[in-house]
Amino acid sequence: MDQAIIKSDRLSVYYGRQRGVHNLDMQVVPGEVYGFLGPNGAGKTTTIRVLMDIIRPTAGRASVFGLDCQKDGVRIRHRVGYLPGELNLYAHMRADQYLKMVAAVRGNSVETTYYDNLCSQLDLDTRRQMQTYSHGNKQKVGLVAAFMGKPDLLILDEPTSGLDPLAQQTVLELVRQARSEGRTVFFSSHNLSEVQAVCDRVGIIRDGQLVAAEQVENLTRKQFHRLRLTLEQNPPNEAFDLPGVSLISREDKTFTLEITDNLNETLARSVNYQVLDLETQPVTLEEVFMAYYGEGRRNEDV
Repeated sequence: MDQAIIKSDRLSVYYGRQRGVHNLDMQVVPGEVYGFLGPNGAGKTTTIRVLMDIIRPTAGRASVFGLDCQKDGVRIRHRVGYLPGELNLYAHMRADQYLKMVAAVRGNSVETTYYDNLCSQLDLDTRRQMQTYSHGNKQKVGLVAAFMGKPDLLILDEPTSGLDPLAQQTVLELVRQARSEGRTVFFSSHNLSEVQAVCDRVGIIRDGQLVAAEQVENLTRKQFHRLRLTLEQNPPNEAFDLPGVSLISREDKTFTLEITDNLNETLARSVNYQVLDLETQPVTLEEVFMAYYGEGRRNEDV
């Protein structure tokens, strides 16, 4: 793996007895879009706040560009475009004034044409006071602030929150463009379809621990298979009663199975009933996610 842009080593954060993240080992390499995936409360925002030196770890360490997040926070932030999950803006300031201030604080040089294109693509009128904005327009201000300096690294925490579908697609295109220019994107989200659409790799965090880190296509391929079998003979329902095999649906002689184990045995049994058609159906990232979490695991973010 190339020199990591983001790296954490046994990173742990505790809020009293409550665990934010625990022994988190993570690497993000140059030029990739890394999806950081998990439900509210899993530890996504906690991890980002450590990377941006907003909070300090209980144990372990994190680095960005090879710099220690706690010792070199100022140097890191000059090279990062950051969109927080909870965006606080100055209500009585115009958006263009705010964005000019952000650029000055970061020491960024902003290309006027690129800045204008960002505002146009996001349909944002920056001449208004931010107290007049809807939640979606405030989110657009945060997005322009993150992208406008063309930073080496973008850290985006739920970047499409509050946006309409057209604006959501614009954000995904901006992410793709950043990747095409060789920049790195850390894309934290619970929106599974977005992660699947733009990310090269995904890390799944559960209860403060990274439970998977894999190329998106590999992750969806290796967790389980879904087969649709059409047979000439009519087998009993228990024909595929094997460990790791679940019958999802049956229509006459057509079976849809989800298989985590005993794939070969399943295929061998199907031959006994003369296979007329066999189709491998794609597995979505959402289905992989639910395989890790199960239904009903929803908490408030930490």
